[in-house]
Amino acid sequence: MLHVGQPAPDFTLKTTDGTTFRLSEQRGRAVVLYFYPKDDTPGCTAQACSFRDQYQDFQDLGAEVVGISSDSEASHQKFTQKHRLPFPLLADEGGRVRKLYEVPRALLGILPGRVTFVIDQEGIVQYIFNSLNRATDHVSEAKQVLTTLQRA
Repeated sequence: MLHVGQPAPDFTLKTTDGTTFRLSEQRGRAVVLYFYPKDDTPGCTAQACSFRDQYQDFQDLGAEVVGISSDSEASHQKFTQKHRLPFPLLADEGGRVRKLYEVPRALLGILPGRVTFVIDQEGIVQYIFNSLNRATDHVSEAKQVLTTLQRA
């Protein structure tokens, strides 16, 4: 997996509204990039809704939240609408970006892993949190890291 201090690999993927998201275009603001297993599963829904409920906090910290899974754009659109998610979900069909970020599989290699990367304004990975089971902890961990970075 990537390490803290490394540049975050650039990528381009489609968003839920059909626009294109390119990581390098986010320079100048922090990005919380979270990889999750699947739309509308209990853990992934709890995680997305926790990011939703604290989204303004992330905005106030100068960060954008972005979710990535291998689900299709149509699946992401339904998930976004159902849970009123204010941030983009990116369709990584085929798992190219997941591989680029070296996100490991979980549960004996059966499930796609759940990993969150906090990327600073310069595009450098500042924090990595890897936990399949502690879905909502990804939100609190990322917020804490951003708060610390903002103070520095």
